[in-house]
Amino acid sequence: MKKKMVVACLLVICALGVALVSAQDGVKKKRPLPHDYGKVVINNFSERANMAPVVFDHWLHRSKYTCRLCHVDLAFGMKAGSTGIRAADNMKGYYCGTCHNGNMAIENRKVFESCAKTYSTVDERKRCDRCHSQGKSVNRQYDFYAYTEKFPKERFGNGIDWEKAEATGQIKLIDYIEGVSIKKSSLAVQEDFALEPKVKGMPDIIFSHKKHTVWNGCEVCHPEIFVGVKKGSTTYSMVEIFQGKYCGVCHVSVAFPLLDCQRCHTKQVG
Repeated sequence: MKKKMVVACLLVICALGVALVSAQDGVKKKRPLPHDYGKVVINNFSERANMAPVVFDHWLHRSKYTCRLCHVDLAFGMKAGSTGIRAADNMKGYYCGTCHNGNMAIENRKVFESCAKTYSTVDERKRCDRCHSQGKSVNRQYDFYAYTEKFPKERFGNGIDWEKAEATGQIKLIDYIEGVSIKKSSLAVQEDFALEPKVKGMPDIIFSHKKHTVWNGCEVCHPEIFVGVKKGSTTYSMVEIFQGKYCGVCHVSVAFPLLDCQRCHTKQVG
């Protein structure tokens, strides 16, 4: 009975957090469908060039690459539109063009070229639609539901337990690109530690560096998101997390969402 009451309290507190953040801008946010969770629309320059905005599916890329590879080695910003990617950048081999160059092979399949100066056929011109797809009916190479059918399931976000999928070997993450990434020795991984919540009766948060470094390394979180590297040196609140700061940089829109309270608050109340 006590455990059920704690779970109920967790869900109420999370709901209040969502409501508080939504109330600040007066807009109630609709919960995205599994295949849309983490989707990013990039429109810095597309419509100016009379093209549809780019739709980026996080779920597909996260099934093949670490977050660290794209957000550190390839220098993608953590917020949509913050990188300011241009077609010219891709053609020079930066950002998307690092992999989408028509030459790189992933899983014995060549990655399609993202941008080109000229197109010799109508079919080549249609290749733009693979990325510039907002508002269009595009036949995608990978269907979310077919691709993830046998992946371990979760309740929220994409409905996929990506952490477990990686741990069981169902997905194998690439964390190095020759000529781009730097080979370096791994740092010693800190042991899991507990963070005591300020709300009485809430289970402690168990934070695992090991689980996070698989995807992020150290560089995604430190020093831009968490300045300090010592436990307790950075202070923050759940309101700030719901606003997309600290843990919320990822756990609001890409990693499992904050509605899944028990994924963090895992230590039983004494």
